[in-house]
Amino acid sequence: MLKCIQLVKSEQFYNYGGVFMAQRFILNGTSYHGAGAIQEIATEVKSRGFKKAFVCSDPDLVKFGVTAKVLKVLDDNGFPYELYSNIKPNPTIENVQTGVEAFKNAGTDYLIAIGGGSSMDTAKAIGIIINNPEFADVRSLEGVADTKNPAVPIIAVPTTAGTAAEVTINYVITDAEKNRKMVCVDPHDIPVVAVVDPDMMSSMPKGLTAATGMDALTHAIEGYITAGAWELSDMFHIKAIELIAKNLRAAVNNEKDGREGMALGQYIAGMGFSNVGLGVDHAMAHTLSAYYDMPHGKACATLLPTSMEFNACVSGEKYREIARAMGVKGVDEMSQEEYRKAAIDAVKQLASDVGIECSLKGIVKEEDLHQLSIDAFNDACRPGNPRECTVEDIEALYRSLM
Repeated sequence: MLKCIQLVKSEQFYNYGGVFMAQRFILNGTSYHGAGAIQEIATEVKSRGFKKAFVCSDPDLVKFGVTAKVLKVLDDNGFPYELYSNIKPNPTIENVQTGVEAFKNAGTDYLIAIGGGSSMDTAKAIGIIINNPEFADVRSLEGVADTKNPAVPIIAVPTTAGTAAEVTINYVITDAEKNRKMVCVDPHDIPVVAVVDPDMMSSMPKGLTAATGMDALTHAIEGYITAGAWELSDMFHIKAIELIAKNLRAAVNNEKDGREGMALGQYIAGMGFSNVGLGVDHAMAHTLSAYYDMPHGKACATLLPTSMEFNACVSGEKYREIARAMGVKGVDEMSQEEYRKAAIDAVKQLASDVGIECSLKGIVKEEDLHQLSIDAFNDACRPGNPRECTVEDIEALYRSLM
């Protein structure tokens, strides 16, 4: 029988140190928002005296001309750059180490990351290692690494409305040899400038828009109920849930207002969860990506209703506010059981409306299940979950979707 035990803040690991003497918040020094914001990259390069950019962007974005939008800004202003695109979804140690060598050989002094989480996570790891070479093995960066120096300055330009990597102090690198994803947490890696231009997201296909949008919703909901949540982070997360619920369907249909709303909503979610942590959904999603190369956004989206059901019993009144932000009417007249169910049902309906199937049938292999659950339990995001969970609990959650 599953026990419903709520973690208290003193038990929570993911708040980057674990000692709750003061609440810390880390955000970008500068961010730009709105259509055409990429033009401000020129402003920042000039004002900061940067000389040559090391541009990190994945091959598909280069192929389909998305990266070129930013390169044109650099070209038009006579700014030199080196393009690095040896980046795969769920980037690996090899992607990072090859990038470090390319950076050293290119004579560059700052990074521009163009893409989703894969490009940005690769850029963060490269930037950290260049200025902290003792971590060149990459594996030693897992968890909360004791780096001494800020990363090479990063200008981050997201092309997906979901990861919020442009505003977080986290990045995730895959250890292909050990078949696992390493969550790295480091205040030194946050980009100095975030450029959130919805026009950069307009070329995303429907499926990717849906998956990354549900990833953003997962960030907002997990961040809202995590053991480290507090009033300031709650403010960001509730607004993010509201914006995502209002705009994701329209964004999937490539409507301008929907794209703009999602660009802002996912960024606001990142402002919150980066500072208080996540939970078991992300721990399980990271492991699915490591084993089966499942896209991170799709993995998070698939798990979200199930993880919400698991955590409902320790959520207090928060599911009422989630339901309200999701657009559910009459929540103040509902019982606790009713508004918790209403919140979960609203998430399920949004997932269904944007074409996300909440199932792991045909994905998870029975022979992998136990080790998969152990790896998820050991993931850096899991201790932030508001409800205590065991390897057996995680295995049961996976199995419920198979």
